[in-house]
This record gives sequence, structure tokens and C-alpha cells, in this order.
Amino acid sequence: MTAIPASISNTAAASAARNGVLLMLLGMLMFALNDVMGKWLVSTYSVGQVVFIRSVAALIVLAPFIWFNGPEKIVQVDRPQLQAIRVILSTAEVFAFYFAVVYLPLADVMTYWLAAPIYVAAISPFLLKEPVGWRRWSAIVAGFAGVVIALEPSSQALTPQAVISILGSMAFAFLLVLGRTLRGTPDTTLVFWQIVGAGLAGLVWVGFEWTPVSPRDLILLGLLGVVAMLAHVLVNRALKLADAATVAPLQYTLLFWAILFGWLVFGDVPRLSMLAGSGFIVASGLFIFFREQQLKRQGRIKTPAETVVAGSGDSA
Repeated sequence: MTAIPASISNTAAASAARNGVLLMLLGMLMFALNDVMGKWLVSTYSVGQVVFIRSVAALIVLAPFIWFNGPEKIVQVDRPQLQAIRVILSTAEVFAFYFAVVYLPLADVMTYWLAAPIYVAAISPFLLKEPVGWRRWSAIVAGFAGVVIALEPSSQALTPQAVISILGSMAFAFLLVLGRTLRGTPDTTLVFWQIVGAGLAGLVWVGFEWTPVSPRDLILLGLLGVVAMLAHVLVNRALKLADAATVAPLQYTLLFWAILFGWLVFGDVPRLSMLAGSGFIVASGLFIFFREQQLKRQGRIKTPAETVVAGSGDSA
């Protein structure tokens, strides 16, 4: 058997890494577009109606993947109690996100959601029994300080919508922790039950409140599910082509898109406190990620660092 020259192998690896970076950047753009469309539509339709139609469209897109992987795998799940908790959390998270963007600028909401890896690092020692040293604890404290700065806690700024954002991002953090615990479950199965949970909750909602949908908006509502599923495909493929240390930090480009689209589409001017707070959050999240990668290489932690965050898009 002829050995593959090292130069060719290195070139192929570099090409795969470049493609992974491009796919990750495109995936983050898709998630940002999904969030912009969602914010636009919840100004006209109820959150439940948006989530329901979005879920139906996502299931249609997901159906071929389910058929290819084997429909029986959908019902043959490991640790069903944790799976059920995960569905409840994912449903609460997606509803919280859409409630928040009705009233808050997209960049503000995205800032709170990007703090999820910091929450994960803070609760991992207690739920996953993962050791956390003083360096990461310092980064966690700095990240929480960033959330406080962005939140501007006062009687005027600490609104119910801001509180919902914090609770939604915490639900997403617990979702990531359960993702680590249930990492043996196929991605298609996890996404399927997330979509079904959100869709059923939306269906109950529209039983009490339904607004007639125009043909144009019906297309946009359907695109919500399609764009989110496409974003998931792009991100998953990026993580297969390139090392997580290369592509995972690119998740923070979501904040750039949120600021840009918020300004162009909704006329939102970012607050100075939000920009300062997001700086703390991004810096803390990156430090925690790269520190975990270093410890993983040294064999000092065994659980993979799954910190890819994609706003509400992660709930498909």
C-alpha cells in the first residue's frame, strides 16, 4: 500500500480547514438571518404561531434525513427522562428568545444568549463533576460581569423582557450541558424531538390565538425552519472538516450580524453598555473555550467542550 506524501496530506487538511471556516461563517450568517426573520414576523404574529409554522417547515426539511438514518432511531432514545427534560428546556428557550426579540434589540438578546458557554462552565463542576481551576473561574466571573454591564440593572432597565432573556439563555446553557450528557444520541434524533416539542407548544398556543397569514408571510414563516435547518447542516459539516478550536470561536460573529442587521432592518443603535458587556462576554467565552481545549490536549479533562452557540437557531 503506497503511503500518502506528507505534503499532500497537509495540503488536504489545510483545504478542509479553510472550507470548515467558510461553512461555519456561512452557518452563523444563516442563524442570524433566521433570527432577523423571526423578529420581523413576531411583530405581526404571535410567538406560538411563528414557532408552530416554523416547526412544521423544519420537520418537512428534516424528514429525508430521518428516513435515511432510519425512522426507528427516533423512538429508540437513550435515557428518555433526560431527553424529555431537554425537550422542555429547548421549547422554553425558543419561546423565550422570540418573546425577548419582540421588545429588545436583536444585538441585546444575542449578547445574553452568547453568555451560555459561561453558564455552562459555571455549572459543569456541580452537574458534570468537571474540575474548574482558578483561571476559568476568573473568566466566569468576568463573563457574569459582562452580563451585568450589558443588562444595566436598574428599575428602568431591568425589564421583564430582559429577565426573560437571561432565563432563556440559562435554559440554553442547561441544554448544552444535557447535550454533553446525551452526546451518544444521534443529532437527527435530538433535533427531531426539539422541533416536535416546540411545534406542539405552538399548536396549543394557536388554538387560542390565530392571525390570518398572508402568502408572503407564510413563505417567510416556512423559511424560518428551512434556514435554521440549513444553518445546522453547515455548522455540523464545518465541525467535521475543521478542528473545533478553529471554527467554534467563529460563533461570536453572530454578534456582529446582530448589530448590523439590527441597525439596517430595525434601526437599533447599539448601547455603549451592551457593547462593553458583550466585549467581556466574548473575551471570557473565548478564554474558557481555549483553556478547555488546552486541558483536553493534556488529558486533564475528558468531556468534549461543546460551546457552539447559535442563538435561537439551535432550537431549529
